[in-house]
Amino acid sequence: MLKALIALTFLTMLASLAAGAGFLLRDHGNSRRLLASLKLRVSMAGLLILLLGYGFYIGDLA
Repeated sequence: MLKALIALTFLTMLASLAAGAGFLLRDHGNSRRLLASLKLRVSMAGLLILLLGYGFYIGDLA
C-alpha cells in the first residue's frame, strides 16, 4: 500500500511538471495556472519525502 502511494505521488508530480511546462509555453508565463502547478508539485514533493521517511522508519522500504 505504501509503495503504491509513493508511486502515485511521484506520477502526480510528473503530471504537474508536464502541465506546468504546457502552461509556460501556452501562456508565456503570465498565468496563475503555472503558479498553481508549482504549488501542487512542491506539495507533492513534501508528501513524497514524508512517505519515504515513514517507509524507511517502519522498515517497509529497507
